[in-house]
Amino acid sequence: MERDHLVKVQEQAEEEDLVVAEEEWAEIALALAPPVIAFALNAEQKYPTLQVIPAIRCPARSAEQRWSGDKGYFLMQKPERDSEQEKRLKDNMANIHHKILIISGKGGVGKTTVAVNLAYSLALKGYQVGILDIDLHGPNIAKMLGIENKKLSATDSGRIEPFEVLPNLKAVTIALIIESPEKPIIWRGPLKGIAIRQFLADVNWGKLDYLIIDSPPGTGDEPLSVGQLIPGISGAIIVTTPQDVAILDSTKAVYFAKELKMPVIGLIENMSGLICPYCKKKIDLFKTGGGEKSAADLKVPFLGRIPIEPEMVKAGDSGKPFIHFNQDMETAKIIKEIEEKIINFLDGDHNHSL
Repeated sequence: MERDHLVKVQEQAEEEDLVVAEEEWAEIALALAPPVIAFALNAEQKYPTLQVIPAIRCPARSAEQRWSGDKGYFLMQKPERDSEQEKRLKDNMANIHHKILIISGKGGVGKTTVAVNLAYSLALKGYQVGILDIDLHGPNIAKMLGIENKKLSATDSGRIEPFEVLPNLKAVTIALIIESPEKPIIWRGPLKGIAIRQFLADVNWGKLDYLIIDSPPGTGDEPLSVGQLIPGISGAIIVTTPQDVAILDSTKAVYFAKELKMPVIGLIENMSGLICPYCKKKIDLFKTGGGEKSAADLKVPFLGRIPIEPEMVKAGDSGKPFIHFNQDMETAKIIKEIEEKIINFLDGDHNHSL
């Protein structure tokens, strides 16, 4: 019965030049409008099976109207030509002055915390800023920005609208698309590449001074996709902690950027010591200085050391960016100094705006 139903749906799809999308994934696709992915029948198999394909530029209303029976399949428009989306991607990126990729060699070094506070700090300085979360399996930007219960919207033309955190700070993350924050994204590399391409090409970013791109740990599909998709990417910032194992992995991140001909803006040593809240003495929990030595050995700029700050942990968990609500603290001043070094590296013009 299931096979007969699938064949019937496939025949209808072929007649109308459509593809078939499974209900569960079509929900994510419809939320994006245009969708990221869909499932289609593989006509070459003896028994029809479902395979992942890109399904782009499908208005939600028309897809809903094409509901096909009670088996859970949508009929959706076929993918558009890559050249059309490629043009939108180039046009989008041309409107963004600086595109910065935040990477790390390993997890748990505070990379997302750095990305969120850097983006927020630049916005507080008056720049037009976007932040893109390409950590599709563990997106945390929404929580750290206090927008985890919000949703992305779309225009009538199918463009994705980023969420406005501040009048001059826009955010896009898959956490604002999926139905539940507990629902895992179980995708292989090709699907992740499709989603990232769409976030770059089909989001209405507008004109930005800075786009901060937070990636998952390592040097895999997500940062590789960004490095290959964005023409003239401004550079990468590598986040590490002081201990030897983190330094080893951050070295790989530096070589990754160099292999892709991506400028290394600099290396940040995060969690570099703890200032005791009682005696105010510095405690080197994870040692200190490893990041600076690594930067010197690799001949890349060292941007600074950010100490372990209990208030920063609380701020991230409560969705109140540390840099905004704790501007007088020493750690906030250190972040602002790092921000100045980044600005100077990129163009040295503190007043630049598109």
